[in-house]
Amino acid sequence: MKVENDIVGRIDEGILLLLGIGKDDTIEDLKWMEEKVPKLRIFEDEEGKMNRSLIDIGGDILVISQFTLFGDAKHGKRPSFSDAARPEPAKAMYEKFCEDLSRLYPDMKIEKGVFQVKMEVYLINDGPVTIIVDSK
Repeated sequence: MKVENDIVGRIDEGILLLLGIGKDDTIEDLKWMEEKVPKLRIFEDEEGKMNRSLIDIGGDILVISQFTLFGDAKHGKRPSFSDAARPEPAKAMYEKFCEDLSRLYPDMKIEKGVFQVKMEVYLINDGPVTIIVDSK
């Protein structure tokens, strides 16, 4: 991932996590995600079944704050982002989430983006597997 041509985050095998913080999200939602994501069995085992977790494979996480996940395009032509958290509380929760992951999983590399900055994100999607994980 780059910001103004500088690499600010990079992982090898693992998860690119686009983290959307909603206006109604709480610390309990963060804790739920911190427990859930590293243990999701989404990596293939010897038989080709999705049966291994990030912990099992020794993978890493690249966490990028992404308020646009809350874009609601049901009405009109322009999405509404009214369900996304305001920048100040969203940044605090994003930072806490990344810090907590680092503390809870010290052997896992946790990289992060730069909050509220335009980033270039590069992904080699081996799968592809895209999963929506919602604490609500």
